[in-house]
Amino acid sequence: MKVFITGGSGFVGRVIIQHLIDSQHTVRALVRSPDDLQNFKTIETVVGNTTQPETLCGHLSDCDAVIHLVGIIREFKTKGVTFETLHIESTRSILQAAQEQGVKRYLHMSANGTRENAVTRYHQSKWQGESLVRHSQLDWTIFRPSLIYGQNDQFINMLSKLIRTLPLMPVMGDGQYQLQPVSVIDIADGFVTALNAPEASGKTYSSCGKQILSYDQLLDVIAQSMGQVAGVRKIHQPLWLMKPIVSILQTLPLFPMTSDQLQMLLEGNVCNDPSWASDLKIKQHDLSQDLTDSQT
Repeated sequence: MKVFITGGSGFVGRVIIQHLIDSQHTVRALVRSPDDLQNFKTIETVVGNTTQPETLCGHLSDCDAVIHLVGIIREFKTKGVTFETLHIESTRSILQAAQEQGVKRYLHMSANGTRENAVTRYHQSKWQGESLVRHSQLDWTIFRPSLIYGQNDQFINMLSKLIRTLPLMPVMGDGQYQLQPVSVIDIADGFVTALNAPEASGKTYSSCGKQILSYDQLLDVIAQSMGQVAGVRKIHQPLWLMKPIVSILQTLPLFPMTSDQLQMLLEGNVCNDPSWASDLKIKQHDLSQDLTDSQT
């Protein structure tokens, strides 16, 4: 199968491209610069941008499927990097290009927690992007991953660095909100398998890992994988104090959290439906074991 992929230079995209290659698929990746993805010698790259529909003309016409991964977790409005542009308009552009150029199969990256009545603008925009997919004429599947971990991920690696550096680990609120991190390898397996899985057609898959952990427990698991047997010392910060601080400081590019991200963290990130793993026969990785293995 010849697969057109967007967002391929990102953390998840690179793993999916490697899995596509390993599964004998042909890959054409949309890139912003000719230098992107040059380490992948066997794929074709085309320069373009999903926010500029004219740059997609003709590039999908001989492809069998599209994998659309473009997305952001944080806006930088002064640079034009917004949820509206990247989650909605970008999706609209790639759907139109796929339909006009005769592509049938379409796989879409969304996020767990996406819903019509979502509180955060991140999830609201993801829902609007999903709605465009569901109303398209394509044979679609939507993936809603939980927190994705793996080599070069942002979240787990950031926590690991903080645990190494700080004598006390700051925690927003009581730390009991639950997470269900999923391996980037499992997500890549899901996308690649779904390309030829009729049972995945028209499905929206919440995609989580095997373990449900509170945030406090996650910190301890990370610390233990680093040799801190007793876990990590924590200092819990009251939300009444932290919410206004985050709201003020979120405009600073180097500040690590926005109000939307704090809200999503407090909501938790777990899955109630495990059908993605059973439908696609995913042999799910174990977070604790993966973190331990990464230290050896």
